[in-house]
Amino acid sequence: MSQRTFVIGVGMTKFDKPGTKEGDYPDWAKEAGEMALADAGIAYDLVEEAYAGYCYGDSTAGQRAVYGLGLTGIPVVNVNNNCSTGSSALYLARRAVKGGLADCALAIGFEKMEKGSLGAKFMDRTNPMDKHFTALVELREWENAPPAPQMFGSAGREHMEKYGSTPEHYAWIGWKNHKHSVNNPYAQFQDEYSLQDIKDAKEIYAPLTKLQCSPTSDGAGAVLVASERFVDEHDLWDTAVEIVGQSLVTDIPTTFSDKSAITLVGAKMSRQAALRALEEAQTDIGEVDVIELHDCFSANELLTYEALGLAAEGEGHKLVDAEATTYGGAGPVVNPSGGLISKGHPLGATGLAQASELTWQLRGTADKRQVQGARVALQHNIGLGGAAVVTVYKKAA
Repeated sequence: MSQRTFVIGVGMTKFDKPGTKEGDYPDWAKEAGEMALADAGIAYDLVEEAYAGYCYGDSTAGQRAVYGLGLTGIPVVNVNNNCSTGSSALYLARRAVKGGLADCALAIGFEKMEKGSLGAKFMDRTNPMDKHFTALVELREWENAPPAPQMFGSAGREHMEKYGSTPEHYAWIGWKNHKHSVNNPYAQFQDEYSLQDIKDAKEIYAPLTKLQCSPTSDGAGAVLVASERFVDEHDLWDTAVEIVGQSLVTDIPTTFSDKSAITLVGAKMSRQAALRALEEAQTDIGEVDVIELHDCFSANELLTYEALGLAAEGEGHKLVDAEATTYGGAGPVVNPSGGLISKGHPLGATGLAQASELTWQLRGTADKRQVQGARVALQHNIGLGGAAVVTVYKKAA
């Protein structure tokens, strides 16, 4: 049995610099969850299952977070899939509804992070990224830089060497996303910078400067997914947004056999996930009006243009030259929220914040960020180690 699936309620907290946000992860999850319930206009006791995503926390932190919404005894499953954790929780909630196992499921994600770059927490066991790091060292000499920007920066260098992109292309993406976030009250950063500011910022790993890198963040997000029957019974058609396609793909043999930093950071995972999600949606990438994609670093946004099929292989920088992915461009508008670079990146909440933004866009309620006439939206969320999740949305009909 396969049912149609709909987003009926979304919510998120403002994302903030670690250590500056009042409260703790249960408070933030409650805020986002209550916002999603209010958005849908339903009570928590109608939720039949919950999938709680986070990377940094003890076991059953998901239960502790969800209990702020109520103690109804429903199944609560904790989800940890690196940077794609939030969208992985959404994937599971959607599968529960699509498979007819629930009429209403909650995906909720949160993170309480530490300042500074991400690092390993368990030093007495195999690092789950060991194959990726080993493969990268075989391609490029390891430098004195944090691992994540070194991975994605290496992919950017490879693109420059193979296809002729330049540091200016990556800087423009950072400039664009910071400019978009000025109109996002939920964003960690709402400052506009000049292109020269982006280029002159502290270099983290060439070609990436600090203003082209996503920050660590605190915050939470929540999405309610429901069946067609539930939407009908509760008269939610005016605000419901349909999930028409979705795919989760993990690493494939070419991740390592290609001997490519671009493939190593998930380009082919993303490509496969996009093809599958678009096929289920019976939609072509050319029909997509607005995209939230995983710009953990500006290099990854450019690479993802190609992975999603917005540009041919090796031609992602041509979209930058044309300024196609911002307002007034040939489109689609990419990361109207400001993306991870400027909105922030609390790992467990990121995918759900992306889903929230796209829901608002398709409802036409994104205020100054609104992409006019948006009818089809695509979400891309990736975590190394690895998992890529692509979701396609359309306004309910």
